[in-house]
Amino acid sequence: MAVNKDTLQELALSVEEYNLIVEKLGREPNNLELGLFGSLWSEHCGYKHSKPLLKMLPGTSPRTLVNAGEENAGAVDIGDGLAIVMKIESHNHPSAIEPYQGAATGVGGIIRDIFAMGARPIALLNSLRFGPLNASRTRYLFEGVVSGISGYGNCIGIPNVGGEVYFSSTYTGNPLVNAMCVGLLEKDKLVKATTGHAGNVLMLVGSDTGKDGIHGASGLASQTFEDDRELRPTVQVGNPFLEKILIEACLELSKTDHFVGMQDLGAAGLTSASVEAANNGGTGIEIDVDKVPRREALMSSYEVMLSESQERMLVIVKPGHEENVISLFEKWDLSCAVIGVATDDDVVKMTSGGVLAGEIPVSLLTNPPQYRLRGKKPKELEGLQNAELNDLPPLERDGQEILLELLGSPNICSKSWIYRQYDHQVQTNTVETPGGDAAVLRIKGTSKGIAMSTDGNGRLTYLDPFTGGMIAVAEACRNVSCVGAEPIALTDCLNFGDPDREEVYYQLEECIKGITVAATALNVPVISGNVSLYNESSGESIYPTPIIGSLGLFEDVQRSVNSTFKAEGDILIAIGISELLGDMGHLAGSEYLECFYGMVSGSPNIDLDKEVLVQNICRSLIIDGLVKSAHDCSEGGLAIAISESCILGGLGFHMDAQVVGDLDAALYGEEQSRIIISVDKKLLKEVGTRCYASGVPWMVLGKIGGTHIQLADSVSISLQKCTEIWNDSIERLMRV
Repeated sequence: MAVNKDTLQELALSVEEYNLIVEKLGREPNNLELGLFGSLWSEHCGYKHSKPLLKMLPGTSPRTLVNAGEENAGAVDIGDGLAIVMKIESHNHPSAIEPYQGAATGVGGIIRDIFAMGARPIALLNSLRFGPLNASRTRYLFEGVVSGISGYGNCIGIPNVGGEVYFSSTYTGNPLVNAMCVGLLEKDKLVKATTGHAGNVLMLVGSDTGKDGIHGASGLASQTFEDDRELRPTVQVGNPFLEKILIEACLELSKTDHFVGMQDLGAAGLTSASVEAANNGGTGIEIDVDKVPRREALMSSYEVMLSESQERMLVIVKPGHEENVISLFEKWDLSCAVIGVATDDDVVKMTSGGVLAGEIPVSLLTNPPQYRLRGKKPKELEGLQNAELNDLPPLERDGQEILLELLGSPNICSKSWIYRQYDHQVQTNTVETPGGDAAVLRIKGTSKGIAMSTDGNGRLTYLDPFTGGMIAVAEACRNVSCVGAEPIALTDCLNFGDPDREEVYYQLEECIKGITVAATALNVPVISGNVSLYNESSGESIYPTPIIGSLGLFEDVQRSVNSTFKAEGDILIAIGISELLGDMGHLAGSEYLECFYGMVSGSPNIDLDKEVLVQNICRSLIIDGLVKSAHDCSEGGLAIAISESCILGGLGFHMDAQVVGDLDAALYGEEQSRIIISVDKKLLKEVGTRCYASGVPWMVLGKIGGTHIQLADSVSISLQKCTEIWNDSIERLMRV
């Protein structure tokens, strides 16, 4: 073997993979060629462990416009000649090293995936996971990540409209930063990442190329990392002002006939952008590395090809149209250079100084080995799932203390400390701002609107990966159903540990199976996504954390509702249940159980048939104007859902329903497929009749109004006190 194991480890290639490369090439690769293999055969680019599993996911519907995984993002038809493009991606390891730039460039990268398809980015969301906030390191990461997201998004002029965050010790050494972007375009103007045919010209536009981000895809994103490794050079640096100009210039270009394809330079930089476009076009490519504009002297061909410098796009231009394209980009003060050409073979050729620097078949680079492993259920799960929750000792707290402590939990309390740093009104499309179940945007020029949400519960997925995958899909769709939108598409970001470990592979496989079952039951395709593996530190894996981004469609956005209680005297109804049953099993994986008992245990479950019925009736009642507010019951259970709606509306609540069984389990159990809706008392009979006819269980919980939240004889707290605790918790912890 002509290369040492340290080099292979840096490139995230095994000895067996190196030997396969030699066998396929018929020779030893040179250093440049090996770098290309390291990047394109990495987990981040090649999906070696996950692609065989991802084939299970339902990826098409009558609305889908591209096949999942074939383009930069997924696209769905929303009618009126318009389409939505959407995707979610991770930037976990970079954010653990440089939280500001890691998060900022994560936002920049997902935005480029969207406008590379000719869509104008109209919304950003993010899903975040950190260790406990009482640790100074967590506060440093948390503040840096939120600042990076706001710093990039606010400067670039795209509203950051939603997301969620959770805190758990499992993420202490390996935070999760998942960024989602949604774009809008005329569906017949969809741009694809392709070289087209031989003779088309490759042009690079945007920022000059530097040495930042080298080995980002192969090293940082495709293997575990240790705390003592110096990895800052692998983290890219973003420039949102340049990207803003790049968006406008590329969208202007997309309206012309000067080009055939466009691709952003993200992970693996020019290597992945050019090779993937060639693969999509069925061509080869020839690149003169010396023609790539660079901001640092004495860069090698290796560094140029693998640099992950930000704010760069590859444009494939028709022969004879080069001057038109250069002129267009110069108008925007953007540098643009011809760097290569599409060829009529299946070969990537790279030259420097007129000498061939590397030559590899495209099909070899884009077809890494795929691994279908045998997973093994973690030994500890059997005991955790079968934990006897009926034997929990009584808490030495009264009902008021329990509710207030949960309202102040960082996983439940208001996230306004985060989203008040974001500009969520820019572009003036935002109907529902952050803080509710789902964000809502209007589609100007139409009556339509879209709803968006992200969701995923690592605790539940840890306890049962299959059920956790189902619940993540169900809740993401339930969130958009609660504002009245029909779920039409999903995007997923699957955050897991080292897939070569049997227990982690089991989690990954079972979770994807669960996502598949739920998406199929709800009839919503998974149109795009990202897999982030090797999320471990000090030999410990994070909770398996599937993040699901959902997209919902309104035909009439004015029919949307939110989770805020509206008026004194309104009646609160729960749909999905017919009695307040205090079943201890519903505490499985709950915030209550971890907060008060330090336990993550139990066996979570969900009835997907009921889930479909509950979401359908919720949307139907909203569309017909029978519902004033709707809110799903998730973390913290029924009591927290009611309290949040009280706080947001400035109205109290008096519960009339009687509890059957354990009071805390009834109030704080996280039973699935429940939505609370408020209705005018005059419409109560009609709403009940509609639920009954749809086969959906329902019950009256009580009446809205007053100055207290009263949930049972033993739980009655002033609304003002609940509001103070819920609003101020994160800010108070950040001042420690």
